[in-house]
Amino acid sequence: MLKDGKILIGKAGDKEICLIPRQMNRHGLIAGASGTGKTVTLKVIAESLSELGVPTFIADVKGDLTGMIVPGNQEGIQGRLDSMNITDPYDVRKYPVHFFDLYRKAGHPVRAVIEQMDPLLVSRILDLTEAQQGVLNIIFRVAKDMDLAIYDLKDLQAMVTYVGEHSSDLTLKYGNISKQSAGGIQRKLLELENQQGDLMFGLPSLDIDDWMTTEGGMGIMNMMECEELFQHPMLYSTFLLWLLDKLYKELPEVGDLEKPKIVFFFDEAHLLFSNASGQLLDKIVQIVKLVRSKGVGVFFVTQSPADIPSSVLAQLSNRIQHSLRAYTPAEIKATKQAAESFRDNPDLDESELITNMKTGYALVSVLDEDGAPCIVEHTKILPPKSSMEIAPEENRTRCWQNDSLFGKYERDVDPDSAYEDLESVRQQEAALEEAEKRRIEEEKLAAKEQAAREKEEAREAAKAEREKDRLKRKVTNKVENEILNYAARSAKKLLKKFLK
Repeated sequence: MLKDGKILIGKAGDKEICLIPRQMNRHGLIAGASGTGKTVTLKVIAESLSELGVPTFIADVKGDLTGMIVPGNQEGIQGRLDSMNITDPYDVRKYPVHFFDLYRKAGHPVRAVIEQMDPLLVSRILDLTEAQQGVLNIIFRVAKDMDLAIYDLKDLQAMVTYVGEHSSDLTLKYGNISKQSAGGIQRKLLELENQQGDLMFGLPSLDIDDWMTTEGGMGIMNMMECEELFQHPMLYSTFLLWLLDKLYKELPEVGDLEKPKIVFFFDEAHLLFSNASGQLLDKIVQIVKLVRSKGVGVFFVTQSPADIPSSVLAQLSNRIQHSLRAYTPAEIKATKQAAESFRDNPDLDESELITNMKTGYALVSVLDEDGAPCIVEHTKILPPKSSMEIAPEENRTRCWQNDSLFGKYERDVDPDSAYEDLESVRQQEAALEEAEKRRIEEEKLAAKEQAAREKEEAREAAKAEREKDRLKRKVTNKVENEILNYAARSAKKLLKKFLK
């Protein structure tokens, strides 16, 4: 509910508890055990943001947020309004929603271009080992150096195959490429494909500007259908992180505004940090810290503040804590820490209240006009104006197929990319290999023919030399015989003369 330019979320007695729009890029936390009212609080804030003209992104993991497109029950909420002494008009209504669905069953497709994703996020989706992540980084670099586009899953699969086949040739330039790691990546890609994760990648990719819209002055609620996606927690959490990262990368710097450009509600946020590496956690902290300067507010929705690492929790300034359950020593400790994290209210026993609040109540501490945290208040949360029921399927389908985006994302676009281009590369490499084989064979044949010629020439030369030697011997013998004959005749004549 909007009041004096603020978002009234509830009352602590007669005191109105409001979120200040220009402080909402300082982020927030909505926490509490299942069934304590987190969804109602999310709806109340999102509805007020829409009325303020601020679009939102909401992950709907249970389907119960689809009721935003259906007016609520005025009689059903009037009793709560009366108990809170709400005298201002509070009429039930519906809100403008754009439905998105990774699996394309209940909303617009949402696609990412793989080469535009941080390899760290791709590694997270695939649950790769450190060694496999290193090889994946090399694969991205090889594709860039070869000017090969990686749009979708089959492009990445083709690149993994190519790099694996050429691992020995590429190792000296890019570093060690284990065929075992390449094979492991390929196996993970196959698993993702079997989960229909291939639907997440390709063209046309999501245009962030389509989220930053209004309808009749109302901010659009961009609602991601996540009931099926939520069955794959790693894919769900990393996909939402990619969406947040996309906002951070593509939106311009705007500083602090009178109201945020968009507010991102990250439901079941604990999944994002489950088994997160130090590198990934650093990236999350960086995004949360810096995205505020893009006019983006982020609200993490989870069961306990202990689900959120302290480095991230420190960035969440607007806190709404519903009741917690504490049975084990670890839960009791986490509950105590949650109670102590608020700015103390001397009139409240936060440690006692935090485990004993009724559904629809919360401990709330938000930033004031000057950005300082208010003291915590035991707050009764307003009811939402839209329906708390799951919207009928025909209503959701009609809303999706009649909105301004229908037709833009519904058809896949598959231009030539790594998958197709690598076929040409392989053909060129095969042609070069065949040409090299022919060259080698031709060189061998030429060498063989040269050797034969040289052998024949040597044989002819030897024959000529032998003939020369024969003729020489013949001439020598003839000369020697003539000399002997001459000597014999001369001696005979001399003897005849002597005898006379």
